[in-house]
Amino acid sequence: MSQGVVEAIYCAERSGTALVLVPEVEARAGRGLVGDRHYQAEGPESPRHEPANELTLIEAETIDAILRDLKLTLDPADTRRNVLTRGVALNHLVGREFQVGPVRVFGLELCEPCGHLAKLTSPEIRKALIHRGGLRASILKDGPIRVGDPIVTDPEGDSPR
Repeated sequence: MSQGVVEAIYCAERSGTALVLVPEVEARAGRGLVGDRHYQAEGPESPRHEPANELTLIEAETIDAILRDLKLTLDPADTRRNVLTRGVALNHLVGREFQVGPVRVFGLELCEPCGHLAKLTSPEIRKALIHRGGLRASILKDGPIRVGDPIVTDPEGDSPR
């Protein structure tokens, strides 16, 4: 079993608006994070619902490396990801279930950087985040996610869905 921690949580009420640092957020299965731009009040049966938009995570170690090695300035909120983690290799969680605090989630795919991110920051940031831009996950079990919550992976309990 490996364990990391939630270092920060970010949400934006509407697309295109700045992400705001929050101490906690309510995660809803099949819907997303309450108060975030991708939250779907209609639920998973809605034609607008996209599981890949329910929760996004990025490693604090990636931000640290960009600042240290590339000398580029990047605030974690600029990545447009919801949860900043520390101590967990997110790329290894694609296709696996894991816990963020009491919330059970499933790692869907890598969250590769997009053109919108490049416009908000710089093309160099986009290049720096290729294959380490975080993880898109679907929420399987409702609950609160708080700064300081553990992120727990259990190799014996993990199985592809």
